[in-house]
Amino acid sequence: MGKNDKKGVLPLFKSLPTFERNNEHDVFVLGIFEGETLHPVVEKVDSMLNNQVSRLKKTKKIAKQGALTTVYPLEEIKSEAVYVVGLGKKEDVTTESIREVVASVGQQIKKDNIVNTGFLVESFTCELVEESDVAVLIGEGLALGTYTVVDYKEKSNEVDKKLETVTLYGKATETLQEAAQVGYTYGKGTNRARKLVNTPGNLMTPTDLAEEAKELAEKHGFEYEVLEREEMEKLGMGALLAVAAGSDQPPKMIVLKYTGDKQSDELIGFVGKGLTFDSGGISIKPRENMHQMKMDMGGAAAVLGAMDIIGSQKPNVNVLAVIPSSENLLNGSALKPGDVITSLSGKTIEVRNTDAEGRLILADGITYAKQLGATMLIDVATLTGAVLIALGDCTTGAVTNNEELLEEVLEASVETGEWIWCLPNYAPYKKMLKTSDVADLNNAPGRLAGSITAGLFIGEFAQDTPWVHLDIAGTAWQSRATSLGPLGGTGVMARTLAQLAINKEI
Repeated sequence: MGKNDKKGVLPLFKSLPTFERNNEHDVFVLGIFEGETLHPVVEKVDSMLNNQVSRLKKTKKIAKQGALTTVYPLEEIKSEAVYVVGLGKKEDVTTESIREVVASVGQQIKKDNIVNTGFLVESFTCELVEESDVAVLIGEGLALGTYTVVDYKEKSNEVDKKLETVTLYGKATETLQEAAQVGYTYGKGTNRARKLVNTPGNLMTPTDLAEEAKELAEKHGFEYEVLEREEMEKLGMGALLAVAAGSDQPPKMIVLKYTGDKQSDELIGFVGKGLTFDSGGISIKPRENMHQMKMDMGGAAAVLGAMDIIGSQKPNVNVLAVIPSSENLLNGSALKPGDVITSLSGKTIEVRNTDAEGRLILADGITYAKQLGATMLIDVATLTGAVLIALGDCTTGAVTNNEELLEEVLEASVETGEWIWCLPNYAPYKKMLKTSDVADLNNAPGRLAGSITAGLFIGEFAQDTPWVHLDIAGTAWQSRATSLGPLGGTGVMARTLAQLAINKEI
Protein backbone atom coordinates (compact mmCIF):
# COMPACT_ATOMS: atom_id res chain seq x y z
CA MET A 1 0.00 0.00 0.00
CA GLY A 2 3.00 2.30 0.06
CA LYS A 3 2.38 3.74 3.52
CA ASN A 4 4.37 1.56 5.85
CA ASP A 5 7.89 2.89 5.40
CA LYS A 6 8.02 5.63 8.03
CA LYS A 7 9.65 5.57 11.42
CA GLY A 8 8.12 6.70 14.67
CA VAL A 9 5.72 4.53 16.65
CA LEU A 10 3.02 5.80 18.95
CA PRO A 11 2.70 4.09 22.34
CA LEU A 12 -0.76 2.97 21.21
CA PHE A 13 0.73 0.11 19.18
CA LYS A 14 3.07 -2.70 20.14
CA SER A 15 3.65 -6.13 18.66
CA LEU A 16 4.47 -9.68 19.68
CA PRO A 17 5.25 -12.72 17.53
CA THR A 18 2.65 -15.09 19.00
CA PHE A 19 -0.48 -14.96 21.13
CA GLU A 20 -0.25 -16.92 24.39
CA ARG A 21 -2.88 -17.91 26.91
CA ASN A 22 -1.58 -15.46 29.53
CA ASN A 23 -1.62 -12.36 27.26
CA GLU A 24 -4.08 -10.02 28.93
CA HIS A 25 -6.57 -7.92 26.92
CA ASP A 26 -9.99 -6.45 27.48
CA VAL A 27 -10.80 -7.92 24.10
CA PHE A 28 -8.84 -10.01 21.60
CA VAL A 29 -9.73 -9.82 17.88
CA LEU A 30 -9.36 -12.54 15.24
CA GLY A 31 -10.70 -12.89 11.72
CA ILE A 32 -12.20 -15.88 9.94
CA PHE A 33 -12.99 -16.43 6.26
CA GLU A 34 -16.25 -17.76 4.93
CA GLY A 35 -16.10 -21.29 3.48
CA GLU A 36 -12.51 -21.86 4.61
CA THR A 37 -10.94 -23.99 7.29
CA LEU A 38 -9.63 -22.02 10.23
CA HIS A 39 -6.18 -20.50 9.80
CA PRO A 40 -3.56 -22.42 11.86
CA VAL A 41 -3.04 -19.42 14.17
CA VAL A 42 -6.81 -19.23 14.70
CA GLU A 43 -6.94 -22.97 15.39
CA LYS A 44 -4.36 -22.47 18.12
CA VAL A 45 -6.49 -19.80 19.81
CA ASP A 46 -9.61 -21.89 19.21
CA SER A 47 -8.07 -24.81 21.09
CA MET A 48 -7.49 -22.48 24.05
CA LEU A 49 -11.21 -21.62 23.88
CA ASN A 50 -12.36 -25.27 23.92
CA ASN A 51 -13.17 -25.03 20.18
CA GLN A 52 -15.89 -22.41 20.66
CA VAL A 53 -14.95 -20.66 17.40
CA SER A 54 -15.05 -23.79 15.21
CA ARG A 55 -18.32 -24.92 16.79
CA LEU A 56 -19.92 -21.51 16.22
CA LYS A 57 -18.63 -21.49 12.67
CA LYS A 58 -20.46 -24.76 11.96
CA THR A 59 -23.77 -23.68 13.43
CA LYS A 60 -23.94 -19.94 12.75
CA LYS A 61 -23.09 -17.54 9.92
CA ILE A 62 -20.31 -15.85 11.83
CA ALA A 63 -17.92 -15.65 8.87
CA LYS A 64 -20.06 -13.32 6.74
CA GLN A 65 -18.23 -10.10 5.94
CA GLY A 66 -18.60 -7.65 8.81
CA ALA A 67 -20.28 -10.11 11.21
CA LEU A 68 -18.93 -9.68 14.73
CA THR A 69 -19.52 -12.38 17.34
CA THR A 70 -18.36 -12.05 20.93
CA VAL A 71 -16.96 -15.17 22.60
CA TYR A 72 -16.32 -15.25 26.35
CA PRO A 73 -13.24 -17.29 27.34
CA LEU A 74 -14.44 -17.98 30.92
CA GLU A 75 -10.85 -17.68 32.17
CA GLU A 76 -9.46 -20.14 29.62
CA ILE A 77 -7.33 -17.23 28.42
CA LYS A 78 -6.59 -13.93 30.16
CA SER A 79 -8.61 -11.80 27.68
CA GLU A 80 -12.05 -10.90 29.00
CA ALA A 81 -13.65 -11.37 25.56
CA VAL A 82 -12.82 -12.40 22.01
CA TYR A 83 -14.29 -10.67 18.95
CA VAL A 84 -14.61 -13.16 16.09
CA VAL A 85 -14.85 -11.05 12.95
CA GLY A 86 -16.23 -12.34 9.65
CA LEU A 87 -14.10 -11.43 6.62
CA GLY A 88 -16.32 -12.94 3.94
CA LYS A 89 -15.06 -15.08 1.08
CA LYS A 90 -11.32 -14.93 0.42
CA GLU A 91 -11.79 -14.16 -3.26
CA ASP A 92 -13.88 -11.10 -2.37
CA VAL A 93 -11.48 -9.65 0.20
CA THR A 94 -9.93 -6.26 -0.62
CA THR A 95 -8.09 -3.60 1.34
CA GLU A 96 -11.37 -1.65 1.39
CA SER A 97 -13.30 -4.56 2.90
CA ILE A 98 -10.70 -5.13 5.62
CA ARG A 99 -10.63 -1.40 6.42
CA GLU A 100 -14.40 -1.43 6.80
CA VAL A 101 -14.36 -4.56 8.97
CA VAL A 102 -11.70 -3.12 11.28
CA ALA A 103 -13.60 0.17 11.48
CA SER A 104 -16.71 -1.73 12.61
CA VAL A 105 -14.53 -3.41 15.24
CA GLY A 106 -13.42 0.08 16.28
CA GLN A 107 -17.04 1.11 16.72
CA GLN A 108 -17.68 -1.90 18.94
CA ILE A 109 -14.52 -1.18 20.92
CA LYS A 110 -15.74 2.38 21.51
CA LYS A 111 -19.20 1.13 22.50
CA ASP A 112 -17.74 -1.41 24.96
CA ASN A 113 -15.28 1.13 26.44
CA ILE A 114 -12.31 -1.08 25.62
CA VAL A 115 -8.91 0.17 26.78
CA ASN A 116 -6.59 -2.70 25.83
CA THR A 117 -7.03 -4.88 22.74
CA GLY A 118 -5.04 -7.38 20.69
CA PHE A 119 -5.30 -8.32 16.99
CA LEU A 120 -4.29 -11.65 15.48
CA VAL A 121 -2.93 -9.97 12.34
CA GLU A 122 -2.15 -13.13 10.41
CA SER A 123 -5.79 -14.22 10.61
CA PHE A 124 -6.76 -11.22 8.44
CA THR A 125 -4.26 -11.94 5.66
CA CYS A 126 -4.79 -13.52 2.25
CA GLU A 127 -3.02 -13.57 -1.11
CA LEU A 128 -4.16 -10.02 -1.96
CA VAL A 129 -3.51 -8.44 1.45
CA GLU A 130 -0.31 -9.27 3.32
CA GLU A 131 0.55 -8.76 6.98
CA SER A 132 2.07 -5.28 6.70
CA ASP A 133 -0.94 -4.04 4.72
CA VAL A 134 -3.30 -5.50 7.32
CA ALA A 135 -1.41 -3.64 10.03
CA VAL A 136 -1.85 -0.36 8.11
CA LEU A 137 -5.56 -1.08 7.76
CA ILE A 138 -5.88 -1.92 11.47
CA GLY A 139 -4.36 1.44 12.40
CA GLU A 140 -6.44 3.32 9.88
CA GLY A 141 -9.67 1.43 10.57
CA LEU A 142 -9.40 1.86 14.34
CA ALA A 143 -8.91 5.61 13.98
CA LEU A 144 -11.85 5.94 11.60
CA GLY A 145 -14.14 3.59 13.50
CA THR A 146 -13.60 5.21 16.89
CA TYR A 147 -14.26 8.76 15.63
CA THR A 148 -17.14 10.54 17.36
CA VAL A 149 -18.93 13.70 16.25
CA VAL A 150 -18.64 16.35 18.96
CA ASP A 151 -22.05 17.46 20.20
CA TYR A 152 -23.07 20.31 22.46
CA LYS A 153 -25.62 18.56 24.62
CA GLU A 154 -25.57 18.70 28.40
CA LYS A 155 -23.06 16.11 29.56
CA SER A 156 -23.17 13.63 32.43
CA ASN A 157 -20.19 13.22 34.74
CA GLU A 158 -19.46 9.78 33.30
CA VAL A 159 -16.24 9.72 31.26
CA ASP A 160 -15.92 7.36 28.31
CA LYS A 161 -12.80 5.23 28.29
CA LYS A 162 -10.46 5.43 25.30
CA LEU A 163 -8.34 2.82 23.59
CA GLU A 164 -4.83 2.99 25.03
CA THR A 165 -3.01 -0.15 23.86
CA VAL A 166 -3.25 -2.25 20.70
CA THR A 167 -1.04 -5.35 20.52
CA LEU A 168 -0.46 -6.80 17.06
CA TYR A 169 0.39 -10.50 16.93
CA GLY A 170 2.33 -11.43 13.79
CA LYS A 171 5.63 -12.51 12.32
CA ALA A 172 7.33 -9.20 11.45
CA THR A 173 6.82 -7.45 14.78
CA GLU A 174 8.75 -4.21 14.11
CA THR A 175 7.22 -3.78 10.65
CA LEU A 176 3.71 -4.31 11.99
CA GLN A 177 4.20 -1.65 14.64
CA GLU A 178 5.43 0.94 12.14
CA ALA A 179 2.75 0.06 9.59
CA ALA A 180 -0.08 0.35 12.10
CA GLN A 181 1.23 3.72 13.24
CA VAL A 182 1.21 5.02 9.67
CA GLY A 183 -2.34 3.80 9.13
CA TYR A 184 -3.40 5.41 12.40
CA THR A 185 -1.82 8.71 11.28
CA TYR A 186 -3.84 8.59 8.07
CA GLY A 187 -7.02 7.90 10.02
CA LYS A 188 -6.37 10.71 12.50
CA GLY A 189 -5.70 13.16 9.66
CA THR A 190 -9.05 12.17 8.16
CA ASN A 191 -10.71 12.64 11.54
CA ARG A 192 -9.24 16.13 11.79
CA ALA A 193 -10.93 16.97 8.50
CA ARG A 194 -14.18 15.40 9.75
CA LYS A 195 -14.08 17.49 12.90
CA LEU A 196 -13.71 20.71 10.92
CA VAL A 197 -16.59 19.83 8.59
CA ASN A 198 -18.89 18.84 11.47
CA THR A 199 -18.29 22.01 13.50
CA PRO A 200 -21.27 24.44 13.37
CA GLY A 201 -20.78 27.51 11.20
CA ASN A 202 -20.89 29.92 14.14
CA LEU A 203 -17.94 28.05 15.68
CA MET A 204 -16.02 27.55 12.41
CA THR A 205 -15.77 30.98 10.79
CA PRO A 206 -12.90 31.91 8.44
CA THR A 207 -11.10 33.25 11.50
CA ASP A 208 -11.56 29.92 13.30
CA LEU A 209 -10.35 28.04 10.23
CA ALA A 210 -7.23 30.20 10.15
CA GLU A 211 -6.62 29.35 13.82
CA GLU A 212 -6.87 25.65 13.01
CA ALA A 213 -4.24 26.10 10.30
CA LYS A 214 -2.03 28.02 12.72
CA GLU A 215 -2.26 25.14 15.23
CA LEU A 216 -1.10 22.74 12.53
CA ALA A 217 1.77 25.05 11.62
CA GLU A 218 2.91 25.13 15.24
CA LYS A 219 2.50 21.37 15.60
CA HIS A 220 4.58 20.48 12.54
CA GLY A 221 6.80 23.53 11.99
CA PHE A 222 5.11 24.67 8.76
CA GLU A 223 5.58 28.14 7.34
CA TYR A 224 2.34 30.05 7.96
CA GLU A 225 0.67 33.13 6.51
CA VAL A 226 -2.84 34.59 6.62
CA LEU A 227 -3.81 37.48 4.36
CA GLU A 228 -6.38 39.87 5.81
CA ARG A 229 -8.93 41.93 3.85
CA GLU A 230 -6.63 44.97 3.48
CA GLU A 231 -3.81 42.86 2.03
CA MET A 232 -6.23 41.14 -0.36
CA GLU A 233 -7.47 44.53 -1.55
CA LYS A 234 -3.91 45.67 -2.27
CA LEU A 235 -3.17 42.47 -4.20
CA GLY A 236 -6.44 42.62 -6.13
CA MET A 237 -8.20 39.46 -4.90
CA GLY A 238 -11.50 40.71 -6.23
CA ALA A 239 -13.19 37.32 -6.53
CA LEU A 240 -12.70 36.26 -2.91
CA LEU A 241 -13.55 39.74 -1.64
CA ALA A 242 -16.75 39.84 -3.71
CA VAL A 243 -18.03 36.60 -2.19
CA ALA A 244 -17.13 37.79 1.32
CA ALA A 245 -18.88 41.15 0.89
CA GLY A 246 -22.23 39.80 2.12
CA SER A 247 -20.87 38.66 5.50
CA ASP A 248 -19.74 40.45 8.64
CA GLN A 249 -17.06 37.78 9.07
CA PRO A 250 -13.73 38.87 7.57
CA PRO A 251 -12.32 36.67 4.78
CA LYS A 252 -8.96 34.97 5.10
CA MET A 253 -6.44 33.69 2.59
CA ILE A 254 -4.67 30.94 4.54
CA VAL A 255 -1.28 29.56 3.53
CA LEU A 256 0.78 26.69 4.93
CA LYS A 257 4.07 25.47 3.46
CA TYR A 258 5.92 22.25 4.20
CA THR A 259 9.50 22.02 2.92
CA GLY A 260 10.79 18.45 2.91
CA ASP A 261 13.30 18.80 0.05
CA LYS A 262 15.21 22.07 -0.05
CA GLN A 263 17.09 20.91 -3.15
CA SER A 264 13.95 20.60 -5.26
CA ASP A 265 12.08 23.34 -7.13
CA GLU A 266 8.99 21.14 -7.33
CA LEU A 267 6.16 22.44 -5.16
CA ILE A 268 2.86 20.57 -4.91
CA GLY A 269 -0.01 23.01 -4.46
CA PHE A 270 -3.17 21.96 -2.62
CA VAL A 271 -5.98 24.53 -2.85
CA GLY A 272 -9.05 23.91 -0.68
CA LYS A 273 -12.39 25.67 -0.82
CA GLY A 274 -12.92 27.21 2.62
CA LEU A 275 -16.54 28.41 2.42
CA THR A 276 -17.39 28.06 6.11
CA PHE A 277 -21.11 28.61 5.50
CA ASP A 278 -23.00 28.94 2.24
CA SER A 279 -26.52 30.37 2.11
CA GLY A 280 -26.24 30.85 -1.65
CA GLY A 281 -26.12 34.63 -1.25
CA ILE A 282 -28.71 36.59 -3.25
CA SER A 283 -29.35 33.38 -5.24
CA ILE A 284 -30.43 31.89 -1.94
CA LYS A 285 -30.69 28.15 -1.38
CA PRO A 286 -33.91 26.41 -0.29
CA ARG A 287 -34.29 26.24 3.48
CA GLU A 288 -34.44 22.43 3.54
CA ASN A 289 -31.07 21.07 4.69
CA MET A 290 -29.39 24.47 4.51
CA HIS A 291 -28.03 23.74 7.98
CA GLN A 292 -25.74 21.19 6.34
CA MET A 293 -23.95 23.94 4.42
CA LYS A 294 -21.50 24.22 7.27
CA MET A 295 -19.82 21.43 5.27
CA ASP A 296 -19.01 23.73 2.33
CA MET A 297 -15.45 24.04 3.61
CA GLY A 298 -14.89 20.30 3.09
CA GLY A 299 -12.13 21.02 0.58
CA ALA A 300 -10.24 23.16 3.09
CA ALA A 301 -10.77 20.46 5.72
CA ALA A 302 -9.33 17.82 3.39
CA VAL A 303 -6.27 19.96 2.72
CA LEU A 304 -5.67 20.55 6.44
CA GLY A 305 -6.19 16.85 7.19
CA ALA A 306 -3.66 15.99 4.48
CA MET A 307 -1.17 18.51 5.86
CA ASP A 308 -1.52 16.91 9.29
CA ILE A 309 -0.61 13.53 7.80
CA ILE A 310 2.24 15.01 5.76
CA GLY A 311 3.60 16.84 8.80
CA SER A 312 3.66 13.55 10.73
CA GLN A 313 5.13 11.45 7.92
CA LYS A 314 7.66 14.07 6.76
CA PRO A 315 8.18 12.98 3.13
CA ASN A 316 11.05 14.47 1.12
CA VAL A 317 8.78 16.72 -0.95
CA ASN A 318 7.57 20.30 -0.83
CA VAL A 319 3.88 21.04 -0.31
CA LEU A 320 1.97 24.32 -0.36
CA ALA A 321 -1.56 24.56 1.05
CA VAL A 322 -3.69 27.56 0.07
CA ILE A 323 -7.18 28.04 1.49
CA PRO A 324 -9.37 30.98 0.40
CA SER A 325 -11.98 31.28 3.13
CA SER A 326 -15.17 33.28 3.56
CA GLU A 327 -18.89 32.98 4.20
CA ASN A 328 -21.49 33.43 1.46
CA LEU A 329 -24.32 35.38 3.05
CA LEU A 330 -26.52 38.28 1.99
CA ASN A 331 -26.73 41.86 3.18
CA GLY A 332 -26.82 45.26 1.52
CA SER A 333 -23.27 44.84 0.30
CA ALA A 334 -23.64 41.30 -1.02
CA LEU A 335 -22.58 40.21 -4.48
CA LYS A 336 -25.46 40.45 -6.96
CA PRO A 337 -26.35 38.52 -10.13
CA GLY A 338 -25.04 40.55 -13.06
CA ASP A 339 -22.10 42.04 -11.15
CA VAL A 340 -18.73 42.04 -12.90
CA ILE A 341 -15.69 41.40 -10.72
CA THR A 342 -11.96 41.34 -11.40
CA SER A 343 -9.99 38.36 -10.08
CA LEU A 344 -6.40 38.32 -8.85
CA SER A 345 -5.33 37.01 -12.26
CA GLY A 346 -6.80 40.05 -13.99
CA LYS A 347 -9.57 38.03 -15.65
CA THR A 348 -13.02 39.57 -15.31
CA ILE A 349 -16.05 37.47 -14.31
CA GLU A 350 -19.75 38.11 -14.81
CA VAL A 351 -21.65 36.68 -11.87
CA ARG A 352 -24.78 34.99 -13.17
CA ASN A 353 -25.35 33.00 -9.96
CA THR A 354 -24.11 34.02 -6.51
CA ASP A 355 -24.50 30.40 -5.38
CA ALA A 356 -21.69 29.48 -7.79
CA GLU A 357 -19.29 31.12 -5.36
CA GLY A 358 -16.83 28.32 -4.69
CA ARG A 359 -15.26 28.64 -8.12
CA LEU A 360 -14.87 32.38 -7.50
CA ILE A 361 -12.84 32.08 -4.31
CA LEU A 362 -10.87 29.19 -5.82
CA ALA A 363 -9.98 31.39 -8.80
CA ASP A 364 -8.02 33.68 -6.48
CA GLY A 365 -6.73 30.70 -4.46
CA ILE A 366 -5.34 28.99 -7.56
CA THR A 367 -3.76 32.22 -8.82
CA TYR A 368 -2.17 32.93 -5.44
CA ALA A 369 -0.78 29.39 -5.22
CA LYS A 370 0.84 29.91 -8.62
CA GLN A 371 2.29 33.23 -7.49
CA LEU A 372 3.79 31.45 -4.48
CA GLY A 373 5.57 28.99 -6.77
CA ALA A 374 3.30 25.93 -7.05
CA THR A 375 4.48 23.81 -9.98
CA MET A 376 1.38 21.59 -9.93
CA LEU A 377 -2.09 22.16 -8.51
CA ILE A 378 -4.81 20.00 -7.00
CA ASP A 379 -7.91 21.85 -5.87
CA VAL A 380 -10.54 20.23 -3.67
CA ALA A 381 -14.04 21.62 -3.30
CA THR A 382 -17.64 20.84 -2.45
CA LEU A 383 -18.40 22.54 -5.72
CA THR A 384 -21.55 21.35 -7.48
CA GLY A 385 -24.80 19.54 -6.79
CA ALA A 386 -24.52 18.25 -10.34
CA VAL A 387 -21.72 15.87 -9.36
CA LEU A 388 -24.20 14.02 -7.14
CA ILE A 389 -26.46 13.47 -10.14
CA ALA A 390 -23.53 12.20 -12.20
CA LEU A 391 -21.66 10.06 -9.66
CA GLY A 392 -23.79 9.72 -6.53
CA ASP A 393 -22.38 10.02 -3.03
CA CYS A 394 -19.57 7.46 -3.27
CA THR A 395 -17.31 8.81 -6.04
CA THR A 396 -15.48 12.13 -6.36
CA GLY A 397 -15.56 13.86 -9.75
CA ALA A 398 -12.37 15.12 -11.38
CA VAL A 399 -11.45 17.48 -14.21
CA THR A 400 -7.86 17.99 -15.39
CA ASN A 401 -5.57 19.60 -17.93
CA ASN A 402 -2.79 17.05 -17.38
CA GLU A 403 -3.25 13.30 -17.74
CA GLU A 404 0.08 12.47 -16.05
CA LEU A 405 -0.83 14.32 -12.86
CA LEU A 406 -4.32 12.83 -12.96
CA GLU A 407 -2.84 9.32 -13.07
CA GLU A 408 -0.79 10.10 -9.97
CA VAL A 409 -3.90 11.34 -8.16
CA LEU A 410 -5.85 8.24 -9.24
CA GLU A 411 -3.07 5.94 -8.04
CA ALA A 412 -3.12 7.62 -4.62
CA SER A 413 -6.91 7.34 -4.46
CA VAL A 414 -6.79 3.61 -5.20
CA GLU A 415 -4.27 3.10 -2.41
CA THR A 416 -6.48 4.91 0.08
CA GLY A 417 -9.84 3.56 -1.10
CA GLU A 418 -11.26 6.97 -2.08
CA TRP A 419 -12.84 6.60 -5.51
CA ILE A 420 -12.39 9.22 -8.24
CA TRP A 421 -13.80 9.38 -11.79
CA CYS A 422 -12.55 11.88 -14.35
CA LEU A 423 -15.00 13.94 -16.42
CA PRO A 424 -14.18 15.22 -19.94
CA ASN A 425 -12.66 18.61 -20.76
CA TYR A 426 -13.53 18.96 -24.43
CA ALA A 427 -13.49 22.34 -26.18
CA PRO A 428 -17.31 22.83 -26.31
CA TYR A 429 -17.43 22.83 -22.50
CA LYS A 430 -14.73 25.49 -22.34
CA LYS A 431 -16.62 27.64 -24.85
CA MET A 432 -19.62 27.64 -22.51
CA LEU A 433 -17.57 29.68 -20.02
CA LYS A 434 -17.05 32.46 -22.59
CA THR A 435 -20.74 33.28 -23.03
CA SER A 436 -20.67 36.61 -21.21
CA ASP A 437 -21.07 39.81 -23.27
CA VAL A 438 -19.45 41.95 -20.58
CA ALA A 439 -16.64 39.88 -19.01
CA ASP A 440 -13.98 37.30 -19.81
CA LEU A 441 -15.86 34.52 -18.04
CA ASN A 442 -19.40 33.59 -17.02
CA ASN A 443 -19.45 31.89 -13.61
CA ALA A 444 -22.64 29.92 -14.27
CA PRO A 445 -23.28 29.10 -17.94
CA GLY A 446 -26.24 26.80 -17.22
CA ARG A 447 -27.31 23.38 -15.97
CA LEU A 448 -25.83 21.38 -18.82
CA ALA A 449 -22.54 19.71 -17.77
CA GLY A 450 -22.58 21.75 -14.56
CA SER A 451 -19.77 19.85 -12.82
CA ILE A 452 -17.57 19.99 -15.91
CA THR A 453 -17.98 23.70 -16.57
CA ALA A 454 -17.47 24.49 -12.87
CA GLY A 455 -14.21 22.57 -12.87
CA LEU A 456 -13.05 24.08 -16.15
CA PHE A 457 -13.82 27.56 -14.80
CA ILE A 458 -11.16 26.92 -12.15
CA GLY A 459 -8.89 25.52 -14.86
CA GLU A 460 -8.98 28.92 -16.58
CA PHE A 461 -6.86 30.19 -13.69
CA ALA A 462 -4.54 27.17 -13.55
CA GLN A 463 -3.77 27.84 -17.25
CA ASP A 464 -0.74 25.74 -18.30
CA THR A 465 0.22 24.61 -14.79
CA PRO A 466 -0.54 20.87 -14.37
CA TRP A 467 -3.83 20.80 -12.50
CA VAL A 468 -6.50 18.42 -11.19
CA HIS A 469 -9.83 19.54 -9.77
CA LEU A 470 -11.65 17.28 -7.30
CA ASP A 471 -15.37 17.90 -6.74
CA ILE A 472 -16.29 16.33 -3.38
CA ALA A 473 -19.82 17.74 -3.11
CA GLY A 474 -21.17 14.19 -3.15
CA THR A 475 -18.52 12.51 -1.02
CA ALA A 476 -17.67 15.04 1.71
CA TRP A 477 -20.85 14.36 3.68
CA GLN A 478 -22.69 11.10 4.40
CA SER A 479 -26.37 11.22 5.27
CA ARG A 480 -26.27 7.93 7.21
CA ALA A 481 -23.79 6.21 9.49
CA THR A 482 -21.55 3.52 7.99
CA SER A 483 -18.87 1.23 9.36
CA LEU A 484 -16.30 3.91 8.53
CA GLY A 485 -17.99 6.68 10.46
CA PRO A 486 -21.10 8.44 11.72
CA LEU A 487 -23.49 10.71 9.84
CA GLY A 488 -21.76 13.91 8.80
CA GLY A 489 -18.36 14.84 7.41
CA THR A 490 -16.28 12.06 5.86
CA GLY A 491 -12.89 13.76 5.62
CA VAL A 492 -12.70 12.52 2.03
CA MET A 493 -9.52 13.25 0.04
CA ALA A 494 -7.36 13.98 3.09
CA ARG A 495 -5.73 10.57 2.72
CA THR A 496 -5.53 10.76 -1.08
CA LEU A 497 -3.78 14.14 -1.04
CA ALA A 498 -1.32 12.95 1.60
CA GLN A 499 -0.66 9.73 -0.30
CA LEU A 500 -0.04 11.71 -3.48
CA ALA A 501 2.62 13.76 -1.72
CA ILE A 502 4.23 10.68 -0.19
CA ASN A 503 4.22 8.85 -3.53
CA LYS A 504 6.03 11.85 -5.03
CA GLU A 505 8.88 11.09 -2.64
CA ILE A 506 9.04 7.49 -3.86
